[in-house]
Amino acid sequence: MDPIGVSAIALSLLSHNITKDEIAKVALKSTVTIIIAFFVVLITGDFILKLFGIGEHSLKVMGGIILLLMAISMVNGKSTDKKPSKEEGKELQNNDDLSVIPIGIPIAFGTGLFTTIIIFKHQSEVFTDILSITMAFLVNALLFYIVLRNSIYIKTYLGLTGQNIITKLMGLIVGAISIQFIVSGVIKLAQMYL
Repeated sequence: MDPIGVSAIALSLLSHNITKDEIAKVALKSTVTIIIAFFVVLITGDFILKLFGIGEHSLKVMGGIILLLMAISMVNGKSTDKKPSKEEGKELQNNDDLSVIPIGIPIAFGTGLFTTIIIFKHQSEVFTDILSITMAFLVNALLFYIVLRNSIYIKTYLGLTGQNIITKLMGLIVGAISIQFIVSGVIKLAQMYL
C-alpha cells in the first residue's frame, strides 16, 4: 500500500475546498472499504483461483510482474493508477461519495494488493500465519486512515518533493518484494514442469 500516493490522488479527486470533517468521513469510509475487501479476498481468494484454474505459482509470477510495474511507476514518480479525464472528473465530482469507488477500490485496494494477499495466504502454514497477515493488513489500514485523514496537512507540510521521496522509497520496497515473488514463482513452476 502507498498511503501517501493514494492520499495525493484522493485529494486531486475530491473538492479543493474540502473540510477537515469531510476528509475524515472519506478516510473512514475508504478504510472500511479496504478492510472489507481484504476479508473478502482472504476468504474467497482460493475459490476465485480454482474457478479460473489458476495455479498459485502462476499467480505469484503474474502478481510479481504487476507489483514490479507499480514499483517502477512509483520510483519514476508516476501515479500507479490512471487519473480520470476532465470529463470523468466532472462526473466524479458530481457523485456524493467517492470514498468507496474509486478511492477505496481500485485506487487503494487494487490488483497488486489482491494478488499479494492471496500469495501470502498460500504461503501460510498455520493459523497464526493467517492471523499475522490479518494484523499486518489492519496496521496498514490504520496507517492508511491516519495518512488520508491528515492528507491536507501532509500535503502542506511535506510538499510535492517530500511526497515524491516517500513514494519512491516505497517503490523500492515494493520492487524488492515483487522480485522475490517472481523468482520464487518461476523456480516452483520450473520444478513442476521440468
